[in-house]
Amino acid sequence: MPDLKLEDIAKRAGVSRSTVSRVVNDRPNVRADVRKRVLEVIRSTGFHPNAAARTLASQRSWMIGLVLPQSVSELFTDPYYPHLVKGISQACNQHDYTLALFLVSTKEDEEKIFPRVSRKGLLDGVIVQSGHYGDQQIIHRLAKSNVPVVVAGRPFRSDNISYIDIDNIKASYNATRHLIQQGYRRIGTIAGTSNSTVGLDRKEGYRKALEEQDRSIDDSLIVESGFSEAGGYSAMRQLLPARPDAVFAASDIMAIGAMRAVREADLRIPDDIAFIGFDDLPIATLSDVQLTTVRQPVIQFGIKAVELLIDLIENGIKPARRLILETELVVRESCGASRRQ
Repeated sequence: MPDLKLEDIAKRAGVSRSTVSRVVNDRPNVRADVRKRVLEVIRSTGFHPNAAARTLASQRSWMIGLVLPQSVSELFTDPYYPHLVKGISQACNQHDYTLALFLVSTKEDEEKIFPRVSRKGLLDGVIVQSGHYGDQQIIHRLAKSNVPVVVAGRPFRSDNISYIDIDNIKASYNATRHLIQQGYRRIGTIAGTSNSTVGLDRKEGYRKALEEQDRSIDDSLIVESGFSEAGGYSAMRQLLPARPDAVFAASDIMAIGAMRAVREADLRIPDDIAFIGFDDLPIATLSDVQLTTVRQPVIQFGIKAVELLIDLIENGIKPARRLILETELVVRESCGASRRQ
């Protein structure tokens, strides 16, 4: 079949060329039955609009940038990020966008990448994975450049910044409260570092649950760590002398490292020390004692981030939008609930 043009699709569908253009570019003001008819012709003919012509017609590049302020090693060793990127990629495919990935691990990286992601016409919008204090500069530089930006994770300063997140305080409160309800007295936490909103909020939820029960905060039961298996292992080694009977870890991968340290100390899970993690990634169910954890919809998080960004692209960046997704506590063996019923 020879190369088809918009005019050919219009003739076959019995509509104008401009109507076909609106359908191809997913524009409004097309009746549902007309849109359906045009799409059926496009599918039956295998028509693919010329990308350059599409860009010129819409004044959009149909490209979205994803900025990850992480090193390459962290991107591929932390199981959270592949799931996040999977959700973002799925949504880009669904909405016919191309995804461009930018890794920023140093100030030099930021200076090289910023002109590219902020250049008018190169990207329609940008998603920035955030949560660390050091990420704030690139977020606010992008916001000042009037590029549509969605931050994945609550930024430290959120004025006029659109972001998507979960309620980390509430989720961590619920996890700690569950351990309290199971009768544990010395509940420790392996918290994320204080230079991240995730670390601060999950620690705050832990403290809030204890304070609500009039329990004093024992600093010896609180250890900060990076979000890694090695970080969880090291933090648990520091916690063991404080003799916790339960631990809330700020991520599943941290909990897995902590559980390894407990086993090396010849202690049993959950008999000697119970655990709750955070994320509910597949790794949570791979251990011989499956991990009780807070389930956050990581893939859906990525999908919703793209949809929020498209809203900014098509409807303007003001006012700033906030989208908070729900979490769920998934009870498995590691918290000992089944043995305490």
